Amino acid sequence: MNPTQVVLGIDIGGTNTVFGLVDEKGNCYSKNQIPTEGQMPPELLLKRLFSIFNVEYKSFNGTYELVGVGVGAPSANYFTGTIDKPSNFNWGYVDIVKLINQYYSVPVAVSNDANVAAIGEMKFGAAIGLSNFIEITLGTGLGSGIVVDGNVVYGSHGFAGELGHIIFREEGRQCSCGRKGCLETYVSANGIKRTVFELLANHNDESELRDITFNNLTSKLIYKAATNGDTIAKLAFEITGKHLGLALSNSVAHLEPEAIILFGGLALAGELILTPTRESLEANLLSLYKGNTKVLQSSLMKSENGAILGAAAIMWNELMKKIQFLSVAAK
Repeated sequence: MNPTQVVLGIDIGGTNTVFGLVDEKGNCYSKNQIPTEGQMPPELLLKRLFSIFNVEYKSFNGTYELVGVGVGAPSANYFTGTIDKPSNFNWGYVDIVKLINQYYSVPVAVSNDANVAAIGEMKFGAAIGLSNFIEITLGTGLGSGIVVDGNVVYGSHGFAGELGHIIFREEGRQCSCGRKGCLETYVSANGIKRTVFELLANHNDESELRDITFNNLTSKLIYKAATNGDTIAKLAFEITGKHLGLALSNSVAHLEPEAIILFGGLALAGELILTPTRESLEANLLSLYKGNTKVLQSSLMKSENGAILGAAAIMWNELMKKIQFLSVAAK
């Protein structure tokens, strides 16, 4: 029996790095996790990762054949195969393809976490069958992967799709990028925290969030409070969704997507964020776009392997493009 072809999906996060083997249909045959420790050199991260992976891969005794590696990481560049000075990491320009090929001489595909999520959604999730959509990742910040006519938009240098850093409000909130008023300062896990504290300062409503310090407040606690009927928490989600829908109405005018898919921790709030986003989007659309763009929750999040599936999907996507090219060339 021929071995099952698999791709190693690696998702490098600010806190943890998860990795596992995924076949073309999205079946995940292993899953592991290690602390990223981004203050340490990237070579040490991969050394720790492959010391675990090598043992497991050998234990399969030829059941699986590794045909590629897909990597999702902050500030990863699809064109160069590098990770370029990621925030919250003590890294410069990292040639991640070269480092991985020191362990396995297989093709490696790299992109940022939002683009990887978009490809994963298209291959394994809520965007199956869609050719034009936007994946919005709502984590500590806000990322986006834009798909037009079935292809991810990378731009001329590989950095297209930074919707989190459009100027949403002139001279608005200070952003970690150094500018003011970026969308992610209003719509993200950190953004909704800032909204909560503004509401607490300007409203006298009782709230279970009043005794929590900013550093200890999380989007999960805000969600829990909202589900308990907390007025401040519910209003924070309404405002966040309103901001997101307004910003995305401009993206619809640019791209006319079939769907906008929300992925990430804040999107786990479900209708608390989806409903105000949909309402705000529709309210701000030009009439010819109304009713044409769905706002959906990512289905990748329903899988505990969602991040690994996304990372693996970018490599499977590259392998499929190669097969299609060879098929056309043969004719």
